[in-house]
Amino acid sequence: MSEARSFLSGLELPTPSVDAILEAFLERGYLDDARLAEQLVHAGVDRKGQGRQVIAQTLAKRGVPRDVADAALTELPDDDAERALEFARTKAGSLRGLERDVALRRLAGQLARRGYGGGIAFSAARTALDEATRPTGRVRFEER
Repeated sequence: MSEARSFLSGLELPTPSVDAILEAFLERGYLDDARLAEQLVHAGVDRKGQGRQVIAQTLAKRGVPRDVADAALTELPDDDAERALEFARTKAGSLRGLERDVALRRLAGQLARRGYGGGIAFSAARTALDEATRPTGRVRFEER
């Protein structure tokens, strides 16, 4: 609703007209902050592999009320560690040839930018790099 109000206000309509339009949209179900929050959580988790922190920031930026955002985030499965590890595994191959410490910092940084906390990011990065350097793994890192 916040985005719609901002857009309509930008058209320099009188406030009563903006309110009437928003009320009509709400009555018809065109504006629903809860559905928007649900869609943003779904997109953040399933398509973008984002962590809880980045999803919460996205909800706030889009003007979703705090109580609605909190409700949507409570529906989010508490599997940040699993999603972080899954993402780290997909990126470990692109770090081939780097020193272990450099690869670890870069991968943990990528995870942090996706909204995973420091502990989860480093744990997932270490695990993915360890898996990649096992004899059966496909990727080897230089030990220097």
